[in-house]
Amino acid sequence: PAQPLPLARDAHGRPRLLAPYEDRDAGWSHSGQRLLLAVGHDVVLGVDLERQRPRPKALELARRFFAAGEADWLQSLPAADREPQFLRLWCAKEAVLKAHGRGLAFGLHRLRFAADDPQAPLRLRDCDPALGVPAQWHLHEWTPLDGYHAALAWRPRTPPQRR
Repeated sequence: PAQPLPLARDAHGRPRLLAPYEDRDAGWSHSGQRLLLAVGHDVVLGVDLERQRPRPKALELARRFFAAGEADWLQSLPAADREPQFLRLWCAKEAVLKAHGRGLAFGLHRLRFAADDPQAPLRLRDCDPALGVPAQWHLHEWTPLDGYHAALAWRPRTPPQRR
């Protein structure tokens, strides 16, 4: 007989692994017909998968929901680069916010990514203190399958506080 998956949801609905796997974190994302799973040891992680498709209102959405510097950066790019870069920012932000456990409801504007140019890796430059220290966050972006973009964000798990 199959064993139940040792998962529980925290107060905000974020899935957590239970004993004997509490030293691991897991996340998943789906888009289109695809599912992406990630598991890590002694980290807090989040993952996002997005299908590439036209996003004609990308700049408008960035102005409304992203940090002002990100929207300015997108606007400075050639028109052909805006939608792919918007997708990169969206995936990166959503991965961090999923790791945090509050998702998009926490606010896309509460963290700011930057890149030196459109081919450079994104780096978390600023964030709300509730997300921790920007330099502790790591981001890996890739194309898991033609037509999709993925981002995995992680930071070290903070050790339990001693009483």
